[in-house]
Amino acid sequence: MIRVPSPSYSITVRAEIDNRVGMFSMIANAISIVGGDLGAIDIVRVEKGKIVRDITVNARDDKHEKKIVNAIREIDGVNVLRVMDRTFSVHEGGKIEIHNKASVKNRDDLSKVYTPGVARICHYIHEHKQHAYRYTIKGNAVAVVTDGSAVLGLGDMGPEAAMPVMEGKAMIFKEFAGIDAFPIALKTRDTEEIISTVKNISPAFGGINLEDISAPRCFDIETKLRKELDIPVMHDDQHGTAVVVLAALINVARLLKKNIKKFRVVVTGAGAAGSATARILLSFGIRDIIVCDRHGAVYHGRRQDMDPHKRMLAKATNPRKIKGSISDAMHGASVFIGLSAPNIITPDDIRRMSKEPIVFALANPDPEIAPEEALPIVRVLATGRSDYPNQINNMLSFPGIFRGLLDARARGINEEVKFAAAMAIAHTLKDEELHEDYIIPSGFDRKVVSAVAHAVTEAARKTGLAGK
Repeated sequence: MIRVPSPSYSITVRAEIDNRVGMFSMIANAISIVGGDLGAIDIVRVEKGKIVRDITVNARDDKHEKKIVNAIREIDGVNVLRVMDRTFSVHEGGKIEIHNKASVKNRDDLSKVYTPGVARICHYIHEHKQHAYRYTIKGNAVAVVTDGSAVLGLGDMGPEAAMPVMEGKAMIFKEFAGIDAFPIALKTRDTEEIISTVKNISPAFGGINLEDISAPRCFDIETKLRKELDIPVMHDDQHGTAVVVLAALINVARLLKKNIKKFRVVVTGAGAAGSATARILLSFGIRDIIVCDRHGAVYHGRRQDMDPHKRMLAKATNPRKIKGSISDAMHGASVFIGLSAPNIITPDDIRRMSKEPIVFALANPDPEIAPEEALPIVRVLATGRSDYPNQINNMLSFPGIFRGLLDARARGINEEVKFAAAMAIAHTLKDEELHEDYIIPSGFDRKVVSAVAHAVTEAARKTGLAGK
């Protein structure tokens, strides 16, 4: 798949340029010839016979960045002074920090926020434990916990390399839901040690967001923590993604005026996201679901590469007992949901699907099929990318879900909460707004978080999850 220039690979080139007519058009032309996407142009200073400019350009990847810089350097009368990678710049020093909510300017302030006044609050919480939600950060705090074993689509990167993602997650929590989230990267892969560590830090938090922990360990960690803690625990790679996929499929059914429960669905990927998506669709009432992994269809009785979690999945899915490859599974399917790897299906696979095929190719950054190949032959296409319509992004789900759970002081999370979140996301769009290129709201639609939070809070109250 050919990548297009992206803000992920954005550079600012500071160049000293001879101050004569036509110089900048030469630079713009050179950038265009090598395929760069020219952005902002700023004058830094003007000197005798020279002008210093900052030129911002989006590239495809690291190699393309260097190609663009070299093209600028080769222009007579241009001296490249500095090249700044804008993505690295925004991460420098970390992306988050802590701010005080109350000022400490004199002894009176100090005596209230710290000793001796703080002792009164300590005694009060000791006698009324639940008031930690009111008089500490607990009521608005989420721990974002990882071991760095499954970072984005990058794989096992370790806890240090996982931190930029955890910080980014914390930023989204704060920006969209007003939640104080703390990145916690653990230097262990031991399942019991992770469980023990999260339990030991849990008193400070109103919720736990597990992130980028590899399957199948992530299933055991989440299951045990949910049983042993009295606060919500959610592995976002599983349930955040699954909720948004369900929301998008609800809207596809609304758009096409079809019964969602009659869809025949193929899910590729039996890891965290794929398994959770299959399970939430099953719980919602879709019965004909086939999950595929690298060896093809998962079915009851298969022996190759089957762990306990896949065996449970095999019992719950594939009612027609389809065997064989992904292509075999896709024959006659109405929906394909890819949560796996790039370029694993072909246009011919889509043509074998039912009339008006629906394809969610969600592998990132490169989907299961190039969108340009799929678009002419599908009714609806969704990807995990922001440069195509219908981006399935778990940013639509987790801020609102945790906002609602915190507001309810919820003791856990259940299927009803996830259904409520999916329905709230879906119905942010009115019937008349739905279109093949608009089946899911934008992650930047501020209405989504409030709608999801309200729906989740109500679901938590109705199902007995809400605290006092």
